[in-house]
Amino acid sequence: MVEDQGAAQQQELQGQGYGADAVELEYRPAVGEYTSALSARRRVSRASRIQLGLVGVVAVFVALEGVVALAGGEVPVFLLVWMVFSALLIGFTPWLQARHVYRISERHGTFRVRVTDAGVSVTTDNTTASVNWAAQPRYREKPDIFVLFSADKNAACFTVLPKRAARTPADVERLRAILDRNLTRV
Repeated sequence: MVEDQGAAQQQELQGQGYGADAVELEYRPAVGEYTSALSARRRVSRASRIQLGLVGVVAVFVALEGVVALAGGEVPVFLLVWMVFSALLIGFTPWLQARHVYRISERHGTFRVRVTDAGVSVTTDNTTASVNWAAQPRYREKPDIFVLFSADKNAACFTVLPKRAARTPADVERLRAILDRNLTRV
């Protein structure tokens, strides 16, 4: 009788997406993974694409003003400072954002993630969260991570799944298969 109850519980869990295809990850956050995730988010987020476009337009105007100033023989110091500051800001913004997100997530300690056909469950030293596929219906794969994105046009919410956290290379393949079955790759 006990075996029958155990088998019934196993079938019930498999019906809820906790079957043999579940992939478990365990990791502590890393800044580089958040940098990579925010980079992937820039490709998905409408606001980020507009921001990058505006930065490009400003860069063109600054360059044109620089050419005009050089043709006249005099280069305003303000223009040089502005160009250097803009270049540094553009270059370091993703890293600065990643450091901020990392500091927040680092407080949660070790992340234990279970990915199934039902969604993603994340348990940390301080919190527990479950996300079904309807809440984050798209994902992007980078060389070091998978990033799951919310459906809104600015991808306000995202979940990072580092490949290094998989126990075996086969787990990475199974994780990719689960994501391909349930999400749209962007």
